[in-house]
Amino acid sequence: MAQPNSFHYEFEYSELDKSQDLDSRGTKVTKVKCHGNIVAETRHTVEEIFKNTPFQGHIIMDLSDVGYIDSAGLGALMRLKLSAIKQGGTDVKFVEMTPRVLQLLKLSNLTDWFAA
Repeated sequence: MAQPNSFHYEFEYSELDKSQDLDSRGTKVTKVKCHGNIVAETRHTVEEIFKNTPFQGHIIMDLSDVGYIDSAGLGALMRLKLSAIKQGGTDVKFVEMTPRVLQLLKLSNLTDWFAA
């Protein structure tokens, strides 16, 4: 288990089958596996994900190993998705959210926005 205020991530790269390429984003898929807590102290690490790596295609943010997100962490995740929307050609989807993370998204009325 990660320390209370630690966060790190790792990338996994793959491609969609050509038959699943239904839009202009292409077949490239980057999975970002997140570990730890996304809180005020770690939000800068979260924000680095898109600053340091140019993405094209589909990005899957796997939150299955995220134990806790505070309001600053939620803001960092929202900025990630918004920056991808502005950039164009990139689609960000958040998956495998823990019950605690889902509860936060429901309370903030953001469940659909993060799932889309």
